[in-house]
Amino acid sequence: MNLKRVVVTGLGALTPLGNTVEEYWKGLSNGVSGAAPITRFDASLFKTQFACEVKGLDVEQFIDRKEARKMDLFTQMGLIAADQAILDAGIDLEKSNLNRIGVILGSGIGGLKSFQDEVTDFAKGDGTPRFNPFFIPKMIADICAGHVSIKYGFRGPNFVTVSACASATNAIIDAFNYIRLGKADIIVSGGTEATITEAGVGGFNALKALSQRNDSPQTASRPFDKERDGFVLGEGAGILIIEEYEHAKARGAKIYAEIVGGGMSADAYHLTAPHPEGLGASNVMIAALEDAGLKPEDIDYVNVHGTSTPLGDISEVKAIQKVFGEHAYNINISSTKSMTGHLLGAAGAIEAIASILAIQNSLVPPTINHFTDDEEFDSRLNLTFNKAQKREIRAALSNTFGFGGHNASLIFKKING
Repeated sequence: MNLKRVVVTGLGALTPLGNTVEEYWKGLSNGVSGAAPITRFDASLFKTQFACEVKGLDVEQFIDRKEARKMDLFTQMGLIAADQAILDAGIDLEKSNLNRIGVILGSGIGGLKSFQDEVTDFAKGDGTPRFNPFFIPKMIADICAGHVSIKYGFRGPNFVTVSACASATNAIIDAFNYIRLGKADIIVSGGTEATITEAGVGGFNALKALSQRNDSPQTASRPFDKERDGFVLGEGAGILIIEEYEHAKARGAKIYAEIVGGGMSADAYHLTAPHPEGLGASNVMIAALEDAGLKPEDIDYVNVHGTSTPLGDISEVKAIQKVFGEHAYNINISSTKSMTGHLLGAAGAIEAIASILAIQNSLVPPTINHFTDDEEFDSRLNLTFNKAQKREIRAALSNTFGFGGHNASLIFKKING
């Protein structure tokens, strides 16, 4: 069976660095941190009092107030980013076969704020159940894909993937596979997450997963730095329009990049800790390369999972060196989470967008906040510290790893013919 070629024809983003793709890329290029004290709730009693929030978003500019009240923030942000991407792709709904346009999104947790608020209100009462009729539809992780489908009439494959922080990458891989198998012409894909709540921050603090650098939020996310002390929680949404190549050409769509491979693996090791030698991470990159029909030498940039945790950063770099060998010293490696924080189930989507824009602009976004070298890392590796670097990027690999040992990698390639 001949597999169809798959390309990206539209992008949308709501991120801690900006509320459009253009603002997001400007922030990445300039090494801007999106971290600041938490404004979504009073965090004064929490061990971590800062996060990477989406800023200045007036939801009612984009969604009718009555409809917005039926949605959790994660759905609102996903729908707004989807609107951006669909507009960017120039999809003509009148001329499109809506039966062959799907929506496959990722979310690691879903409507955490809605769940927290409803259960808290119930607990404060006398035991009489008084729940909002939209409680369940606001909370469930699949609902954003449903909203996008209903708004635009897309009747193709429609579901959500949940694999913790690998969710959005898994969603994009699913979209990629459905299209190259001929099951759809276009799929709206990516991820959305909004967990900067008391339960989200408190829960991750209990796991000792978050940085507690409250005196310096903007420098707290410091992947590969010797003094790194955990990740910074982020929120937002990233949406990509994934399309069959000939279909995109026929309608004269602009093409950002080609998706050429996706890999998936499991650590089979621990609920929250990575395999110490990066076994699952190396396996997933090898799987993506094999799927793409590429050699390690064909990759110029790796956008790493790189969360700024003591164990995670080391295991991922070990995996990169195992997979790429001597070529590891020729590639650029960077963690854009140093700027955006960790968007959990949406991380893979905004990092896919970062990888695509790096290819388009021949510019590798930096790993900011590097202050102290860690002797655990080979000094010959180019971890793109502190400033963006210009280089031609033929192909970029993007990694995302999730609690439960879920690993997913995507490879994007400069479009040729």
